[in-house]
Amino acid sequence: MRIGTWNLAGRWSEDHAFLLLEAQCDVWLLTEVSDRTDLPEHELHISEAFMAPRRRWAGVASRLPMEIRPDPHPASARVRIDSTTYVSSVLPWRSCGSRPPWVGERHVEKTSNAVDELVTNLRDTERLVWGGDWNHALTGREYAGSQGGRTAIFGAVEQRGLHVPTSDLPHAIDGLLSIDHIAIPAGWSGVASRVVAEHDGRRLSDHDAYVVDVEPG
Repeated sequence: MRIGTWNLAGRWSEDHAFLLLEAQCDVWLLTEVSDRTDLPEHELHISEAFMAPRRRWAGVASRLPMEIRPDPHPASARVRIDSTTYVSSVLPWRSCGSRPPWVGERHVEKTSNAVDELVTNLRDTERLVWGGDWNHALTGREYAGSQGGRTAIFGAVEQRGLHVPTSDLPHAIDGLLSIDHIAIPAGWSGVASRVVAEHDGRRLSDHDAYVVDVEPG
């Protein structure tokens, strides 16, 4: 099975669809999803809340039949596929401000509150795959989030018995590590890789896409 994540930056075109289809993922955990997004041969569920006009916070696209579930946080989308819950999330970044859906003054407070809400609303899920634009590198220099926010994310990952194969992959910016991640159950093996988000030398997003080939345990 192949799972991918990509921040679309609110954009959509035939080139975006081509990249997604060419990667041949069974499930995509998408963020900053344009309301024009339409991926052939996939079901698409997007979060109820808007990030900006005509742009939703998150979405899940699947080639497999899925059951839509309530958003566990306004900046997240959730579906169930077979016995596994898939959640795509945007987490706070340093300059996100304190407007909804973020709660708190300091960045670490906003991240901790968002992560706590997710953990609480997902407590009844038996098996979880969680990904999206977490706005945190999980190792090395922290440039988009905060060390306290990283600690909160690690706490949620550990509490849910997950591991994050994307932790050591490079960002689109040279010298930095990815802030887009996919966490899978500890009993699953996963090999992660980056998909450069370009077409004919033109960037399709300021984020690259990331995919994980998984073998469920």
